[in-house]
Amino acid sequence: MKTTSKEDVRSHCAVNYGVEIFGDRWSLLIIRDIVFVGKKTYGGFLKSEERIATNVLASRLAFLEAQGILSKAPSPDDRRKDFYTLTEKGLDLIPIVLNIVLWSAKHDSESYVRRREEFVARLSQNPMQVSEEVKALVRNGGCIFPQSDE
Repeated sequence: MKTTSKEDVRSHCAVNYGVEIFGDRWSLLIIRDIVFVGKKTYGGFLKSEERIATNVLASRLAFLEAQGILSKAPSPDDRRKDFYTLTEKGLDLIPIVLNIVLWSAKHDSESYVRRREEFVARLSQNPMQVSEEVKALVRNGGCIFPQSDE
């Protein structure tokens, strides 16, 4: 996946820009894993049920870092591992991801999030407040569902 600069975009349509930066399925799933279950490492992302290929994961992580969505830093416990976290630009994607959650809860009868009725109800009632709370949580190293399989 090539790095997208302002000169590389197909058009300056706002929707197109978003699609070019985070519109592929793997980028959103990496962001999901950080926000919902607190994954931070290459190995953690590889364990997701969607089974991303190693070369695709490496490419997406590098792309998201180049776009300023993710930042990478050595793990404080093991300098051989890198931790990936959302930047402020990446945190600004949380409301989009949460709206995808609401859409999926409505239209996918098998969606895992349907098991989280209280979360979905609260998100439905006040999406902006929940988005800001989740942004603060993730900014401080947390996630929505710690140690969850979702």
